[in-house]
Amino acid sequence: MKRCRTKLGALALGLGFAACAEPADDAGTSGGGDGLPEGAEAISLLGEPLYPFPAAAEVAAQQARDIEVARADYDANPDDADAIIWLGRRVGYTGAFRDAIEIFSEGIEKHPGDARMYRHRGHRWISVRELDRAIEDLSRAADLVRGEEDEVEPDGQPNARGIPTSTLQSNIHYHLALARYLQGDFEGALPSYENYRAVTTNPDQLVAISHWWYMALRRLGRDAEAEAVLEPVTADLDVIENTSYHRLLLMYKGELAADELWDPASGDPAGVAVAYGVATWHLYNGREAQAAEMYRRILEGSGWAGFGYIASEAEIARLEADAGG
Repeated sequence: MKRCRTKLGALALGLGFAACAEPADDAGTSGGGDGLPEGAEAISLLGEPLYPFPAAAEVAAQQARDIEVARADYDANPDDADAIIWLGRRVGYTGAFRDAIEIFSEGIEKHPGDARMYRHRGHRWISVRELDRAIEDLSRAADLVRGEEDEVEPDGQPNARGIPTSTLQSNIHYHLALARYLQGDFEGALPSYENYRAVTTNPDQLVAISHWWYMALRRLGRDAEAEAVLEPVTADLDVIENTSYHRLLLMYKGELAADELWDPASGDPAGVAVAYGVATWHLYNGREAQAAEMYRRILEGSGWAGFGYIASEAEIARLEADAGG
């Protein structure tokens, strides 16, 4: 039986879109959302339902235009892999993550050997907190690109210079490492950090992976290795997009003060990532109570799809489990 979601209509995008797909036999279906409260996209790692946060009017209008273009391309050639990917990406940018997952699931049915489908669906499994499914998809993507030449991944939301800074393989390894990190499997994340570093070609990639890699090593007590990760990072790196990670790394090196970076009220995902990095710096430096308070401050915000927010949920869930155990 087909499952059809019409959340885009509820988001007033006016496109009459409904993603419909036959459930697959593997863990890649979106069935994990079947028990959600009406209107919710996910259940947080702390057990709370998460609902889409309305975008500003001008942002929503642009998203609607982008989806209309992507939908027209898809309608013109529904078997085209690029058309499927861009429709899924555009839908995902609105916060309709479950609809995006179903679009990528359709893509996987039509193009089971295309690593991009698993890469993008894996990302959205992270968004909805289904980390085991994310790891399964991203591991499959990593298998498919092993030994292949890397390729630049086009930006859906271009930076100010219009220069893409990431690749298919770097994004696969980034998100696979992130999913394991969020589960507290810091050791298991390390191979993906190393694989990412092997395909790094620019400063934005360098600082993005170095931030999470450094934190994972510090959580494992491997401080000397963590310091080695910081060595290539300098203040004069020409970072285009990932300035938040760059600043965090300079803080880890002692070149910036933590108080300069801490801003838990930031609604920007990059700002939330910085706040998480500062809080976790306190955690692995022995100030657990202060870190926990900072994580809770982050969770007072609305940007629940950001990686720093998800990571803060994971930290509080672990701290509460440890306290209850």
